[in-house]
Amino acid sequence: MTKYNNAYRYGLFVALLLGGTFTLSHAQDDPLVAGIEAAFPPWAYAEGGEYKGIAVDAMRAIAENQGLEVEFRDMPWPSLIPALANERIDLLVTGLNVTRERNEVLDFTIPWWENDDEVLVNADSDLNVVTALCCGATIGVQGGSTQNSWVQANLVDNSDIDVTLRSYEDYVTAIEDMRVGRIDSVVVSTDTAEDFINKGREVRIAGTITQGQPQALAVSRGDPNDILGTLNQGIMELYESGQWQEIVHSYAPYATIRQIPATMPDYVRTYEEPIPGLNGE
Repeated sequence: MTKYNNAYRYGLFVALLLGGTFTLSHAQDDPLVAGIEAAFPPWAYAEGGEYKGIAVDAMRAIAENQGLEVEFRDMPWPSLIPALANERIDLLVTGLNVTRERNEVLDFTIPWWENDDEVLVNADSDLNVVTALCCGATIGVQGGSTQNSWVQANLVDNSDIDVTLRSYEDYVTAIEDMRVGRIDSVVVSTDTAEDFINKGREVRIAGTITQGQPQALAVSRGDPNDILGTLNQGIMELYESGQWQEIVHSYAPYATIRQIPATMPDYVRTYEEPIPGLNGE
């Protein structure tokens, strides 16, 4: 990455003088680059030229508590995971569902949230959770999301179900298209669905399709910056101090605060004992 160019040149020069080799690592004085998608309320969004949201405020608090320096970089959702997997950013902060596929290329912190997926329709629509997902319906999702994968695997790839899948860069655009009749429904996480409703969008939840999906922060596989333990400690301290609840309820007043750490699938390698940053590790 360009921010390491000077450190790299200096380190390489010294290594050559000493007849050794040089491996670039994260310089302590460089801020960690936290990737977000700033069109994903209530987790991350831009307002008045400032990044806001549950994930943004929580990461700022963790950084302050743990002595880290963090800068945020807004990127389209489909590019965030590849950017982290290829170490173009240092961590991914926007609400990220844990999946087996993502576990192959990323390392996860302890889970700090669990979410469900909802089917949104227009407030005046007579569609229900079944008819919104069948019978010629056009369904909107965010490209690269777990909702996209679910609709593809369970509906589009089922020859007995007649639907069209339309992927969007962000959910704001998907909701706008649904409001003007370009699509019939949108599949989105519960907290995002509730945020649209609370902000006055004329949409309603037709029904729930998946439940209890863990969400976590993520770093590149192998934790090259050695920050996983620090992030886990920061998450636990945020939760135990009550600051996590304050941040969540400042953006989602009626959200249920679930215990941290939430449950995690047994395939997640960074959640095996001893867990970095917990139990004295």
